[in-house]
Parts: sequence; C-alpha cells; structure tokens
Amino acid sequence: MIDYSKPMLVFQTDFTYAEGAVASMYGVVKSVDRTLEIIDATHQIPQYDTYSASYRLMQYMRFWPKGTIFVSVVDPGVGTSRKACVAKSKDGYYVVTPDNGALTHIALTSGIEEVREIDESINRLKGKDNDRVAIFGGRDVFGYTAARLASGVITYEQVGPSYPVEDIQMFDLPEPVVEGNTVTGFMEIDDPNFGNLWTNIHMDYFEKLDIHHGDTIHACISKNGEVLFDEDITYYKSFGDSEKGKALLYNNEVNKISFAMNQNSFKNNYHVDHGADYKVVFSK
Repeated sequence: MIDYSKPMLVFQTDFTYAEGAVASMYGVVKSVDRTLEIIDATHQIPQYDTYSASYRLMQYMRFWPKGTIFVSVVDPGVGTSRKACVAKSKDGYYVVTPDNGALTHIALTSGIEEVREIDESINRLKGKDNDRVAIFGGRDVFGYTAARLASGVITYEQVGPSYPVEDIQMFDLPEPVVEGNTVTGFMEIDDPNFGNLWTNIHMDYFEKLDIHHGDTIHACISKNGEVLFDEDITYYKSFGDSEKGKALLYNNEVNKISFAMNQNSFKNNYHVDHGADYKVVFSK
C-alpha cells in the first residue's frame, strides 16, 4: 500500500523498456520501502543526451507537489569520476542525478539551493554480487539513494558532503538577442512525437517587439550559414487556427516560440533539427 505522506519518486532515463534496467531500479526502490510511490516521467530520453535530460526536468518539474524526488539517469560517464549527486532546488524539489549537465535548466530557472555528492560508501546497494558492477548507477546508486531519502532512512544531510553550487556542471546556453525589429535565438529542443521544434525565445520577446497572435512575420533558420527555412510565417494561438499542413508559429507549453505544421511534422518536412548550431532569426 502506498504511503502518501512520503515523497513520490519520479524517474526519467534513456533506458527504454527494451530490457530489464527499469524494473531493476524499481525493485531496489521497493526493497527499501514497499510503500513508496513510483511514477514514470519518460524512459525515452535520446541515448546519452544529458542536455535533453536537463530540459525535460525543467519542462515538468514545477507541476509536481513540493518535496517530490526526481531521479534522472542519463549517464554516459557511468563508473567514472563524474559526481553522483542530489540537488535541492530553491522551489522545494530534489533531483538525484549524475552531475553531468543534467541540472543546467533547473539551475537557470528554479535555482539550486544546495547540492550534495552521494557518499557511495553508505548510499550504494550492497550484496547480490552487484558490488562488482560499475555500469549501473541507476540501480545501485541513484535509485537506491532516492529510495532511502524518500523513505526517511537517511536525511538530506546524510546523502553525502555538500559542494559549491557554482561547481555544478552546466551547458553554455546563449540568451536570445534583440536588435531593432529582430530577435535571434536557436532551436532549443524538439517535440519528437509531433515533429515540432521549440526555440529558446520566450513569447515575452515577441510582445516586446509588438508581435501578437495572428501576426505574420519573417523567420529564417540556418545551420552553420546554410539557410534551411526562409519564409513568412504566421504566429497562431493554437494549431487549429492554421490551415491543415501549413507551417506555423505558436507558443509552447513553457511559452517558448515554436515551429509546427498543423497535423504534420515541421522537423521532417523542412529537414531541421535542434541544437545551438540551428540559428533562428525572427523579423517583424
């Protein structure tokens, strides 16, 4: 029976469900405390993509109850000297993760109040012959530590020693730039299910340029100087406001300006992807 007085554990990984990794992690959690509630965020983060892990945490974390513990395991450096940590956000959440860039977006939006390195001499699964395994931190370190923290077996202070928030590994994310009647940014991430592409430009930038829903503006997307999209495009409030199959702009769920096609894939049709090398310029 779930004990609703204890924090929930929300997991995201790049493991998929193709084999038993996710089940192993959850087995460890339930072995620590059978009353803990486990929720899946996603197990389809692109392989090794610590940037996407960081973005997805920012996308959904603030909608959960305060005190929720997020376990984010995208860990291409597993078994190496990279830190395993538990970060406490300024708005009251915990993130159990490798310190490999996965805290970037949370640090820039919510802010990190404190971060502690997991003391694996205490907070590492013992027995079952796993002491010889170096490649499954999700099970033996992150899932185990999160379960101990959620169940009250350990306090946050007993996770391990704190270290300076300034030492957290961060991605370099350039801010949008406004010049005259233009704003320049980059393709921040995709919506893989629908083929939409999300820029790093908040809708507030459009409002400062007096661009509103229903306006048609010019958009140019380029990669390393090669122009991939260079058209006038309308900024709509919703997909259904646009003609079927037509490219459009909208503000996404985190209020960033985004490209889409009504009932089609902008990403596939225009052969555009996301990343800091995909430059976006909007001109009024």
